[in-house]
Amino acid sequence: MMIKRLLLTLFIAPMLLCANAAHAAVTITFYSHELGSQFPHAFATLKGKVDSTGEVVDTNVGFTATSTGPSILFGWVEGRVSVVKPKYIASSAPHFSYELTDAEYRAVMAVADKWRNKPQKNYNLNKANCVHFIGEIATAAGLKINPASKFFKKPTSFLKEVTALSRGRLASGRILYKG
Repeated sequence: MMIKRLLLTLFIAPMLLCANAAHAAVTITFYSHELGSQFPHAFATLKGKVDSTGEVVDTNVGFTATSTGPSILFGWVEGRVSVVKPKYIASSAPHFSYELTDAEYRAVMAVADKWRNKPQKNYNLNKANCVHFIGEIATAAGLKINPASKFFKKPTSFLKEVTALSRGRLASGRILYKG
């Protein structure tokens, strides 16, 4: 009996520890950047490792007009899915971090690809801006948004609304940070 316990301790316990150490997940963090020297913006960072593939993820996604001139006030202009620089992230307000399942991660990336591949002119301040984009990203991540929100031009207010609407989901234990 003692030998069985010793064998279990020597061989099985380390395997269990390795199984836990191998757990990986991608964490999404939602950010807003208010009007200052640059246009207001909403975006998300994604960091971690995809459980099923081991793919290491360290990126961010947002959607913006390619030019922020006066033309954006009058209708559709060219837009693009963008990646912001670390300095921009550091000067932005994080709202919350949320651990994604592999399926949610794939859904988030599918939304980014869909917006990346939309025909031009694909940015509209009233119908398809960074907040609309981040709302679709949040939905793909399993969070709730208000499709009739009055905050589609106000990134910080919109993300506060998402936080309030998703309170139950975020309380599930997968939230890692709430600003």
